[in-house]
Amino acid sequence: MTPDIIATVLAGLAMLVGIVGIVVPILPGSATIAVAALVWAIVIGTGTGWTAFAAITVLVALGMAAGWVLTGRRLKERGIPNRSLLFGGLLAVIGFFVVPVIGLLLGFVVGLWAAEWQRLGDAREAWNSSWAALKAAGIGILIEFGCAAVALAVFAGTVIHHFVTV
Repeated sequence: MTPDIIATVLAGLAMLVGIVGIVVPILPGSATIAVAALVWAIVIGTGTGWTAFAAITVLVALGMAAGWVLTGRRLKERGIPNRSLLFGGLLAVIGFFVVPVIGLLLGFVVGLWAAEWQRLGDAREAWNSSWAALKAAGIGILIEFGCAAVALAVFAGTVIHHFVTV
């Protein structure tokens, strides 16, 4: 096998791990995709490879930024403090180890709700606030996932182009 093929397979696998990492925030998502594209472009060493790397990096950066901005804006509109999100994140980490697979999400939801209940003093209002935060995070994840999917399509198209024209 040539280095081009090995680099392409490994980069493709790393990108798949990256796209899973967007949905399952234990793994580094968009950053993994960009780094895999960089390594692939270095190994391939063509102008097309570097152009694909640039496009992929712009797409994943755009997805990350849009997700953060829109999520942050929605959280700020609802008045949800970072403290609540940090507490949710802490319980998510604990939940990950206590309840395999679903513990991460379950821990985040419980932690966020508990922090909001403490802040607001009302369980129903805490749930409404927590639900708004979860929807905001979900929208951010969808946007980042969409941009990453387009980035993977760019990679796939470039790989096809590379191996057809070599």
